[in-house]
Amino acid sequence: MNKLLALASLLLALTSSAVTAQESCPIPPENSFEQVGKTRLKVLFWSVYDAELWTDSGKYPSYNQRLLRLRYLRSIAADDLVDTTADEWRRLGIELTAEHQTWLTNLRSMWPDVNQGDCLMLVEDDNGFADFYNADGLLGTIESQLFTDQFLAIWLDEKSRFDDERKQLIGVTP
Repeated sequence: MNKLLALASLLLALTSSAVTAQESCPIPPENSFEQVGKTRLKVLFWSVYDAELWTDSGKYPSYNQRLLRLRYLRSIAADDLVDTTADEWRRLGIELTAEHQTWLTNLRSMWPDVNQGDCLMLVEDDNGFADFYNADGLLGTIESQLFTDQFLAIWLDEKSRFDDERKQLIGVTP
């Protein structure tokens, strides 16, 4: 009986923390999005984050606005997140211009370090600009459609590093 009670307590604790984690990064209420797909990024044997793609239509590539939510499964310094953004842009063949350097500087001042369970979310606004959120709310905005497209290309471009995960995000079974 004690083992059953302990198991029930453990399941309740896990369920409560999963609900808390999900609620800790809500989609802003002024937006209406439907989930397109989700995936978990693993590198070697490390789980890095869970990713979800949402659009205003619930479809990809047919949309007006996109939302990408990343829930981190490990701690990562903000500087490492920004450096990885630059690395992935280079890998996609995107030339890092002075404008890109400005965006990276803005991200460096905007994003916090993340810990296990934290999230970062990009919400594309009506102008195509990138609003970044975490559980505390709006972190900042980068007012450029080009930035939004190139940032999301890291996950959504056909040349994305992780093709199976990309397909899961856009709702295609790998």
